[in-house]
Amino acid sequence: MNKRIIPCLDIQDGYVVKGKQFQNIKKVADPIEFATKYEQAGADALFMLDIEGKDREKFLQIVQKVANTIHIPLYVGGGIRTIADMKNTLKNGADKVAITSAAIDNRDLLKEANTAIGNDALILSIDAKKVSSCTWHAFTAGGRVDSGLDAVDWAKLGETEGASEILLNSIDADGVKKGYDLALNTAVAEAVDIPVIASGGAGKIEDFQTVLQDTGVDAALAASVFHYDDINIATLKDTLEKQKN
Repeated sequence: MNKRIIPCLDIQDGYVVKGKQFQNIKKVADPIEFATKYEQAGADALFMLDIEGKDREKFLQIVQKVANTIHIPLYVGGGIRTIADMKNTLKNGADKVAITSAAIDNRDLLKEANTAIGNDALILSIDAKKVSSCTWHAFTAGGRVDSGLDAVDWAKLGETEGASEILLNSIDADGVKKGYDLALNTAVAEAVDIPVIASGGAGKIEDFQTVLQDTGVDAALAASVFHYDDINIATLKDTLEKQKN
């Protein structure tokens, strides 16, 4: 399986926004414009995240517009708390849905989702924060509440209960642009057999090279480095291809 590059569109009030360590949110651009731009540049998939969760109807309208505009896989997360939410999101054009806090708040949700929508459409998203040396916990409520769950153990349980992929968000590295949390990504990738998507920390092309080559993850997700043209996806993909040969 080729390593994938996945740009992320954090959506708030109809706009793409970006912050640092889940805070200080600023508007960036129109989601349709960015989705088109990233597909043309060679992105392997697109992730859309509803970071507000207040106006689901408006957000799902954007999901539908993006889904009708691009042809690469569309993954959608944020504000998905029930089976009905999942089905509605898929109905509006998502190829996969990601659940984070809801899977921790309702421990039966992963199993129920596996039955209701199939594991191929289910991503377990983990917002992980370091709590001690080589130990990370899964956080909820947009990274504000420590669930007490060990992130590696939670990833293993997620695989057992039907997730097809793990989206691993490093809260510590988010928006800092100093590289992915290699220890975190290695620990989770080695613990599960399903694909792991690394998220949080990309600042330069070498960060993608390192996390994809050294940790066992299957994909790398990033936002601001693409939004602000710090890194061109076509150039990044070309560099990764050359590294492979």
